Amino acid sequence: MGSKTPLYDNHVDAGARIVDFGGWDMPLHYGSQKEEHHAVRQKAGVFDVSHMTIVDLGGERVREFLQYLVANDVAKLKDYGKALYTCMLNPDGGVIDDLIIYFMADRAYRLIVNAATREKDLAWIRQQAGPFAIDVVERAELAMIAVQGPDARKLAAPCVDAEWRDAALALKPFNGLQAGDIFVARTGYTGEDGWEMVLPASEAPAVWNRLLAAGVAPCGLGARDTLRLEAAMNLYGSDMDESISPLEAGLGWTVAWEPGERDFIGRTPLEALRNSPDRQRFVGLLLEDRGVLRNHQRVVVEGVGEGEITSGGFSPTIGRSIALARVPAGDYDRAQVDIRGKLLNVRIVKTPFVRNGQIRIDV
Repeated sequence: MGSKTPLYDNHVDAGARIVDFGGWDMPLHYGSQKEEHHAVRQKAGVFDVSHMTIVDLGGERVREFLQYLVANDVAKLKDYGKALYTCMLNPDGGVIDDLIIYFMADRAYRLIVNAATREKDLAWIRQQAGPFAIDVVERAELAMIAVQGPDARKLAAPCVDAEWRDAALALKPFNGLQAGDIFVARTGYTGEDGWEMVLPASEAPAVWNRLLAAGVAPCGLGARDTLRLEAAMNLYGSDMDESISPLEAGLGWTVAWEPGERDFIGRTPLEALRNSPDRQRFVGLLLEDRGVLRNHQRVVVEGVGEGEITSGGFSPTIGRSIALARVPAGDYDRAQVDIRGKLLNVRIVKTPFVRNGQIRIDV
């Protein structure tokens, strides 16, 4: 038996198939993963993401601390509720975790970190926070619900108190606000518009049921994975980990090199890799033969070398098999993937594969 979110009973009552995910009992699907996927692309779906870890940081030197802790620069966060996606690195430049940081006040920030990395993340943050006298508070009493899709915000708006509703609907992407009991952020992990809502755990079941009554489809981990793959959003533990630099995981854009004097953890090895001609590429793959691309399959680039698929699967939106892969340095746009001993042809494509319901690659 794993840990249970405040919405566990709702999932069981809805007939969800429950699986273990990072020590949590979570819904894989509610009958049809494919239908849930399409619901998010075409209308709206809701995910229980209460297994994610919410951490509030406070203190006089909290901004200085975060500028040291993460690779992106929190100095970019100048307005209340503004969000920043970044990586927390180890001294070798490997990714301890990827996370979102929200600017809550001059001396207060909120972090959303991954469920499977909770214990090591908290231990690392607390260890680094010591010299800065930072308060590190895990908010285990809060739940988190993600409503995603072209109609998501409209259908979820009645869950927000009337006095805050217009402000919540007016939020720009990667911004949030405290709307009464609910912290609403225009963020997500699907490549669609929507909200992620942080709220008291005791209120989560009622909000969940209200969303379902409004026509929002309940969605599980299966659809969440195919949606994020189509959107080329990294999954920690698959596309990167503590042995992989963000520069070789397609996350170079999350590293703020300026100001040059900012000494964040992992900067020195990242700078060495930044200019290396041997730095691996992180690319999208589209299968041109019959088959299915899967994690850990071997990618063969004739005359260059070999790489590996980090995330792969069938795309319900495109109707083809797609993948993210780490491949050797070089200028090429074709490769082959070893599927059960047979080399099948793949084309290297620019990601994302799908964004805002639209296919973004040539198929």
